[in-house]
Amino acid sequence: MALPAGSYAVDALNTEELQPRERADFWTEHIGTYHSRMGFRYAHAENFRGRTVRQRTDTYQLVKYRSDRIEYSRTPHQVRQDPDEDYRLLLPLGGEIVLRQDGEEARLTPGTGALVSFASPFQCLQSDAVDAFILTVPAREVNGRLGCRAPVSAGLDLTRGLGRIVGGMLTALHEEREHLTDPEFDAVSDRLVELVCMLAAGDDRPDVPGQLGEVEAMVRRYVRDHVADPGLTGTTVARALGWSLRQIQLALQQAGTTPRELIREERLRLVRDRLLCAECEHQSITDLAYSAGFSSASALSTAFRRRYGVSPREMRQNPR
Repeated sequence: MALPAGSYAVDALNTEELQPRERADFWTEHIGTYHSRMGFRYAHAENFRGRTVRQRTDTYQLVKYRSDRIEYSRTPHQVRQDPDEDYRLLLPLGGEIVLRQDGEEARLTPGTGALVSFASPFQCLQSDAVDAFILTVPAREVNGRLGCRAPVSAGLDLTRGLGRIVGGMLTALHEEREHLTDPEFDAVSDRLVELVCMLAAGDDRPDVPGQLGEVEAMVRRYVRDHVADPGLTGTTVARALGWSLRQIQLALQQAGTTPRELIREERLRLVRDRLLCAECEHQSITDLAYSAGFSSASALSTAFRRRYGVSPREMRQNPR
């Protein structure tokens, strides 16, 4: 259904109108017209189910969709082949979305969101029965406000304060889709983006070196206390401390590091200390790897040799 007001239009698609064997190809083709080039990997390609409602103008696009399990990806080759500087604001309403970009991983569930860049490679894994909003935002609207380029922020809290307002506005924008004009849709989208940028930056973000130093110290302490948790990421640290990921990135950037690098360094330091500790001699390298949050002994050995120039086994045999 298209509405007659300017460039504003509303349309919908539903794979259940097709034969089961045609649905995955249909979804790939039509979602491909919504966004720049991506990869599609279906868990059940023989009978994929998905539906969308899209609202769009020449400036913004809002899609509410529901689908079966699927993995979207954007590779470095696709980024070069089909450049796209714009952002996508992703907000799940049901199910779980795992987003990986720029060395960070965010697990998005209802009440959380992410600002994703199509200018950088990513993986987006969606569970069965995912129901979500995705708003396409021009790069100039984000880069100008935040003074940086993507990726910006993952794990936005939409359960309270400003985040809850953002979620409510997106829902209202969708529900009133047939009663909006071109300038009205763009005006609401403009306000949404302004609020999202405030949320991504953090209204209470530290803005002087002394405050940044305090944030850095608290982040380091938290990472040190929880370094054995294999799910520890910059996003989980931010959530636990009540800050945005952007705040933590700013504080650690001043110290010349990133959340990912800090977590890896603390894990390696923990393993090194235990290798040199007589009381830990009974622990195998594999035990040390898992107890320090590494996914495997080989992952530990690779990172350890890169950091200290010897393998964990060699350091244990020759502490010098």
